[in-house]
Amino acid sequence: MPTPNTLFTVRPSTLTLALVGRRRLKLIFGPSLVKEPVIYQLGRKFEIVTNIRRADVTRDQGWVLLEVSGEAEELDRGVEYLESMGVKVEPAEGDLVE
Repeated sequence: MPTPNTLFTVRPSTLTLALVGRRRLKLIFGPSLVKEPVIYQLGRKFEIVTNIRRADVTRDQGWVLLEVSGEAEELDRGVEYLESMGVKVEPAEGDLVE
């Protein structure tokens, strides 16, 4: 039990306030990526929450309208990861399910 003279230390990581952002992206997949768990890996490798808003996937190609949220730096790193995997990433426009 702490006494009145006990000093407490606060770890900086507990005080970090991050700016959380949200982006809507259109991901376009070629035949080599259609069966790969790219969106799952995105959420596992980065501190990013993913939300599929609309998609159309066939055996040969696919696209996904994806809403992502997280710290801006993590979102940037996540987009870089997707592009490095061969996913075409564009800003999402048009018909999103609200």
